[in-house]
Amino acid sequence: MVLQQQKKVPVWGTATAGEKITVTFANQTKTTVTDKSGNWSIKLNPMKASFAPREMTITGKTTIILKNILVGEVWLCSGQSNMEYAMRKYSKFQTAVKGNKPPEDDLNTANNTNIRIFLDRRKYMDPSPEHLGWDVAMGRSLVDFSAVGYYFAKDLYAKLNVPIGMISAAVPGSRIEPWIQSSKLEFEPKLKNGKILDKLSNDDGDSGKFYDTMIQPLIPFALKGMLCYQGESNCFLNENIRYAYKLKTLIESWRNEWKDKKMPFYFVQIAPYNYSASKDRPLTAEQLPEFWEAQKLALHLKNTNTIAITDLVDSIVDLHPGYKWEVGRRLSLLAANKTYGQTNVVWSGPTYEKMKIVNNTIEVTFSNTGSGLSNRNGKPLSWFSIAGADGKFVAAKAEIHGNKVIVSAPQVQHPYSVRFGWNETAQSNFINKEGLPAVPFRSDNPWEKLFK
Repeated sequence: MVLQQQKKVPVWGTATAGEKITVTFANQTKTTVTDKSGNWSIKLNPMKASFAPREMTITGKTTIILKNILVGEVWLCSGQSNMEYAMRKYSKFQTAVKGNKPPEDDLNTANNTNIRIFLDRRKYMDPSPEHLGWDVAMGRSLVDFSAVGYYFAKDLYAKLNVPIGMISAAVPGSRIEPWIQSSKLEFEPKLKNGKILDKLSNDDGDSGKFYDTMIQPLIPFALKGMLCYQGESNCFLNENIRYAYKLKTLIESWRNEWKDKKMPFYFVQIAPYNYSASKDRPLTAEQLPEFWEAQKLALHLKNTNTIAITDLVDSIVDLHPGYKWEVGRRLSLLAANKTYGQTNVVWSGPTYEKMKIVNNTIEVTFSNTGSGLSNRNGKPLSWFSIAGADGKFVAAKAEIHGNKVIVSAPQVQHPYSVRFGWNETAQSNFINKEGLPAVPFRSDNPWEKLFK
């Protein structure tokens, strides 16, 4: 087990009503009495990180001893199959098509006893004997654990040199609704223009199903932050602004339950995929970019951010692309910069900041340029398009000038708006010199001024 450093650490349980409970750990002793329902809880004072394995003793009418406890950083990772994607699927690495070198086979070589994992299994699944509690992230215990979660921890450990604890709670194919308390979806979102959307609970999606069985039992275990890789199932349902409100609701409600309104929440922008090929759903090639846009609306909340992975796909008909080691690494870059103050760490590719019309061109300014804008293959920048006031977009020429890109097309002499990567199959060569991909955008975003 790993307990969160530099925060008060709740310890809780049940016993006989009125029973005196004493908790001892790391030179601290806390005492309380159970309530009439037999519930009890105490909070340990904030502690510094420690590699020393220590015991926690909980004494009432009986005594429980929890052994081998470290103090460091604890993160929760949740979502659907791409977060659940287990380490066993990497038991034999193959050459990466994109040139990203695969890591060593960690199922055979992992030996860091300071990375600990807890696999939060669904109640209706048979528990694995290797996952009845916290484990060291190696060997058989690592087999079924989230690859994204493990590689996040591995890279973060290298940056921080403190124990890392990861909790994985993810279910393949799950929509976002089951991860949210049912009562929290009982409202009608109101846009800034006064329009009121249908009640979110009207979207049948087994709301609360996994929150009740997988998230609520973890509360109030002390965490540093949360990671999420979810959205494919909702994207198939042609969601955009409604998903944005659901994601906002999830983030705010989880933070409230953990009583930490500033807790970092970082998520993965889902990967390119041929959603429009779905035979039973009328989706277009722009459904995925619109969904990316909905995900990004959550950035209105403080201490949230996202990573792009448009370059980590070998086949657009594979909903579960590999390179999970790189997804985990990019999330760790984000955490290092935004949570741990390592501002020299470049965590994102070029991100749209603003545009300016200059004669018959559009000048686009980017943030997150790292040590400079670049391209992956030496060819002209791809997947830029431009339109006049008529809104008819055409493929455009794009050239790098400092931290700006100048976009133009001979067919559009009076440009009005610009888009980048606005297609479900878009895998552009536009990057920063650190190799991180530019984030898709459209300057004519209709939701940005309406979402609240």
